[in-house]
Amino acid sequence: MTPVTPALVERARQRLLRMHFDSGVGHIGGNLSCLDALLVVFHECLGERDRFILSKGHAAGALYVTLWTLGRLDDAALATFHKDATLLPGHPPCGGHADIPFATGSLGHGLSLAAGTALGEHLQRRDTRVICLTSDGEWQEGSTWEALIFACHHRLEQLTILVDHNRLQGFGSTEEVASMSPLWTRLQGFDVDLQVVDGHDAEALRQALAQPPAGRPRLVVMNTIKGHGVPFMENRMEWHYLPLTPELFASLPTTGDAA
Repeated sequence: MTPVTPALVERARQRLLRMHFDSGVGHIGGNLSCLDALLVVFHECLGERDRFILSKGHAAGALYVTLWTLGRLDDAALATFHKDATLLPGHPPCGGHADIPFATGSLGHGLSLAAGTALGEHLQRRDTRVICLTSDGEWQEGSTWEALIFACHHRLEQLTILVDHNRLQGFGSTEEVASMSPLWTRLQGFDVDLQVVDGHDAEALRQALAQPPAGRPRLVVMNTIKGHGVPFMENRMEWHYLPLTPELFASLPTTGDAA
């Protein structure tokens, strides 16, 4: 396990921006809001048998770059991002990489897959940990709430649910679209080990994820900033979609080690 440092986060952020720019692909803001969490999960939490499921599938770029920081993907692979015949499409594929157990991206399905995986591991008497990253917007999906009810009913203590609570989705703020913000106020009545943390604070994340099993699912709501680390993107809904132009990419600060 390698502790996540600010230098590692910045290196990953720059590589993510370069990859998205080279591919001409958007969805950058939501990738940046969850990148810190993915780095902590993969570098400090997951054991050899543990599983990670990215329900927030349009943040696939952050997942691919996190795997790159671990040496599980190389630059040649990242160069194929979102290209024809790639194994690294805009949403995680099924069967393309050992660290990606399910194809996801149709929002609202990932938590059901994670809960089923956790139950299967429990029935086989294995202590495999299952971590699922969701967006806050997909908590407007009924299937997500059904999966949470299922997980609570079966007291799936092996399951950790992360919520990227950046308060923005495709057509506006989560408060404007469905009036559920802050989300944790809606989750307090469920039988979960609920915590609310700063999703860009590595120490807060590692402490939340390192807590011992509590006999029920763990749910960590991460307060995050869409477009985190890039001032002109931060808290701007349009960076749910926009790709980087050459002019904007050239304006980004660089440390020279992201290639």
